[in-house]
Amino acid sequence: MTVSRALGPALAATLTAAGAWANSIDQVRPDAPELAKYGAFPIGVQTLEVTIPDSIDVVNVKGKTMPTYDRPLTLEVWYPAAEGTEPGGTYTAILRDGTTEVTLNGRAARDAQPASGSRFPLVIISHGYPGNRFLLSHLGENLASKGYVTVSIDHTDSTYSNQAAFGSTLYNRPLDQAFVLDHMAELQGSLGEIVDADHTGVVGYSMGGYGALIFGGAGVTQASTEFSWGAPNDLLEAHLAMSESHEALMDDRVKAIIAIGPWGNNAGFWDTSGVAGLRVPTMFMAGSDDDVSVYDAMRELFVGAVGADRHLLTFDYANHNAAAPIPAPKESWEPVDGLDFHPFEHYADAVWDTTRMNNIAQHFATAFFDLHLKSDTAKAEYLELVPDSRNGLVDLDEAGNPTEDHTYWKGFAPRTAKGLRFETLPKGQ
Repeated sequence: MTVSRALGPALAATLTAAGAWANSIDQVRPDAPELAKYGAFPIGVQTLEVTIPDSIDVVNVKGKTMPTYDRPLTLEVWYPAAEGTEPGGTYTAILRDGTTEVTLNGRAARDAQPASGSRFPLVIISHGYPGNRFLLSHLGENLASKGYVTVSIDHTDSTYSNQAAFGSTLYNRPLDQAFVLDHMAELQGSLGEIVDADHTGVVGYSMGGYGALIFGGAGVTQASTEFSWGAPNDLLEAHLAMSESHEALMDDRVKAIIAIGPWGNNAGFWDTSGVAGLRVPTMFMAGSDDDVSVYDAMRELFVGAVGADRHLLTFDYANHNAAAPIPAPKESWEPVDGLDFHPFEHYADAVWDTTRMNNIAQHFATAFFDLHLKSDTAKAEYLELVPDSRNGLVDLDEAGNPTEDHTYWKGFAPRTAKGLRFETLPKGQ
């Protein structure tokens, strides 16, 4: 870009900054809540190719014949990097149309040397259907900068470029998540040395949230195993509530789950007993106007999960894209061949700014995982909030410090929690 001298240095700087921020996944707004900002660690990133041996090839099931294959997964791993690592790097991702390549800009340095001398809790990130491993990359980078190893999965048969039969996603989601936990726990080399898989969190968006809830103990209904459009040959019975196979999937290394817009309760995949089987502290994030996973159905999950401590963060008036997707890449603003809608719609919300939602998700994910994966009890107060932010009272002394009457949300500046609700229910209630 050539900037005329007549424009002046201020405008030239603005345009330069705007160009540098193109497709940025790492922006933190000035009005972001306290814990949204990046942490002290430089960030490294690596791409790993792994396979799950002897997996049922759901897409190619014919009749009662169930072929197997080595199921490939691509993983993007963010981690605290060695001191002195220079920040900044790019990612080549695929747009929602499944063919268009886009470049995303972030803070992670490709293949940087991992930090040494410490082990860091593991967070597994699982995208929607369809999606890819970069859809929640803002959260992967952000948490890595705060002392986590985050690993985001390209789920085979469920990405933009290889979207296939829905039954594969229904069956494989929790299995993929379980395999990645085992793989990261056994990882060798300097990266493996810093992974603390004994303290693992799972973040799932939409179908990723469906898988995370199953992985956390919420077994599915018998009826869902028999849907004609679901997994073939009763395969989903592997995740049936109170079945031996579902119980065997449980892993006590999983200490906390964040389910963002989890799909499934709207379609009969859980009943009262199945939801009650959830046994891991869980934070639900949802848009009040979600018409994909359906807000009321997600709220039923929150209320019915009596076997776990849980929270529900609601973005008033947001739809299914609340909190999770990265800001819409600039290429998505134009129509593309092969889609009957603008790909922009896959990432954006009609009411909320995406970066704003990302920052709020980063804030709450940090508090929640610090509490449950790092035993940082000081973070509990960020989760002890008046349920409706509109009822929070701002009462500051002359020095700007909260008084004993101050009830505005911890970590949010006055006026900045508007449009949010945060509810908590303890285990057994």
